Amino acid sequence: MTAVMANGNWDPALSRLLVSLEEARQVLPSSEEEFGFLSGLLQSKELHALVKVHNKIINNGKDEKFHPTVSNSMQIALDVLDVIAPKATSNEDCKNLFILLQKPHIQGLLCAHDAVAQKDYFPRLPEIPLEVDEDEETIKIVQLVKSSEPLSGAQSVEPIVGATIKTDEQTGKIVIARIMHGGAADRSGLIHVGDEVCEVNGINVEGKTPNDVLKILQASEGTITFKLVPADSKSGLRESKVRVRAHFDYTSSTDPYIPCKEAGLDFKKGDILHIVSQDDAYWWQARREGDRNMRAGLIPSRALQERRIIHERTQKEKSGDESKIMILPGCQSPKSPRCASKPKTKKIMYDTAENDDFDREEIATYEEVAKLYPRPGLQRPLVLIGPPGVGRNELKRRLIATDPDKYKTPIPYTSRPPKHGEVNGKDYFFVTREKMEEDIEASKFIEFGEYKGNLYGTSAESVKSLVNAGYVCILNPHYQALKMLRTPQLKPYIIYIKPPTFDVLKETRNAAYARSTFDETNSRGFTDEEFHEILHSSERIEFLYSHLFDEVIVNADLSVAFEQLVRVASKVETEPLWVPASWVQ
Repeated sequence: MTAVMANGNWDPALSRLLVSLEEARQVLPSSEEEFGFLSGLLQSKELHALVKVHNKIINNGKDEKFHPTVSNSMQIALDVLDVIAPKATSNEDCKNLFILLQKPHIQGLLCAHDAVAQKDYFPRLPEIPLEVDEDEETIKIVQLVKSSEPLSGAQSVEPIVGATIKTDEQTGKIVIARIMHGGAADRSGLIHVGDEVCEVNGINVEGKTPNDVLKILQASEGTITFKLVPADSKSGLRESKVRVRAHFDYTSSTDPYIPCKEAGLDFKKGDILHIVSQDDAYWWQARREGDRNMRAGLIPSRALQERRIIHERTQKEKSGDESKIMILPGCQSPKSPRCASKPKTKKIMYDTAENDDFDREEIATYEEVAKLYPRPGLQRPLVLIGPPGVGRNELKRRLIATDPDKYKTPIPYTSRPPKHGEVNGKDYFFVTREKMEEDIEASKFIEFGEYKGNLYGTSAESVKSLVNAGYVCILNPHYQALKMLRTPQLKPYIIYIKPPTFDVLKETRNAAYARSTFDETNSRGFTDEEFHEILHSSERIEFLYSHLFDEVIVNADLSVAFEQLVRVASKVETEPLWVPASWVQ
């Protein structure tokens, strides 16, 4: 027993119980064996460990040593200053302490300590009224502090301290319609969707409209007290972990249909959004990824945005909108006298692969994404997409030249016979036309085309073999190959090489004596018509495929564009990047 008492880690209650047992030993109707068993149990380390765990749980892990020992440290500091002030001139230690205790950050720390110790928290809520009619149905009284949460809305839905209200169509009562994630109502955990609002700051809202309630809120200062009839369902808000990349710009202030403009979340195409709630079929709640603002904002749901885009395209088609016609597959702008699908100059390889399936317009709204972290030995292919003549080949050549042992491009296949000096497996893989047609039918080529009666193509297997061997595979395929390349197996990083404006395009190419890629002999420069063709093709590619681009590089100056490409290549190797969620599952 002495050993137990000497151990300061022993639970005091068990120690007292053991002392009482010893004192009552002579009067207890028990045998020595029974007493020995009970005494041994009370002294066992296992029991004391269990009691300590129990105490930790019921005290929520609170440790007495973290409780403040005083609640007036600021006053004590002032008293110390009075004591050491006379000695501050003669004693160096007193002088340093005198200066230290007067520093603003020390005094601020002491004031904060006292506020916590005294539980002097802001805001100070008034006492909740307790007078309740016994005949009334169950109610709850919630007090919130009015802040900068949205307090204006549209039509029959109005936001209040991070929530929206509406008139119930069946009962005519004012009810909570939506709780904004991260708002005051959500953080309180006391207000739920479907709760009926009876009073606001003591004012009965029966028979009033949401606009009437809004006026009451706007006139309120400080604390707002709600008297609510709880909804039958009190399921809490569960924040989802879905992240999406937006494929369109959105400005809530110009959206005539948003329930509340002030509650909207603006974003740009390419922004990563954290979708915290999809409970509403038309209005999701979201935050921009990395945004420290706790409160979520409203954005149109995927279904709503798709309907809007379909309606907008239908209206443009009916009205013959030129901006729509100009970028339809296979058509030239009405301002141009010829059709883009019938160039009079050199036939571009792989153009013959065009078909309605690839050119079908997609309705791009949101794409679910996740972070993909770099893995040693597994490199993502770099895919350079852009219109013919924009300079992709030169950018690819320069990048490969920086490290030929690291960057590789797949060897193409062809059905033509080898020319003098060409080596099979080095310049091309030379196969029969029958073999190529068979492989094309089996979808073994990511792109293919016919030129002067011979087939050319790039096989998917050749790309995979480079990736599996640890090389960075560099591709500059026809843009229609994107849908075959953008797979969870390859995980490509797609870089769009965009031409500058017509004047800059013409000036830079002529200054560099660039040779036309539309001319079979490459013996002349570009014509104005060909520059327009590059720009038109660029518009078409962006319209159909911009939602697949990971990066955009404007090739106005080749050296500047190449520097950007090198930085992008390094980023892909070293940084975690957002990719379609299916790629990391």
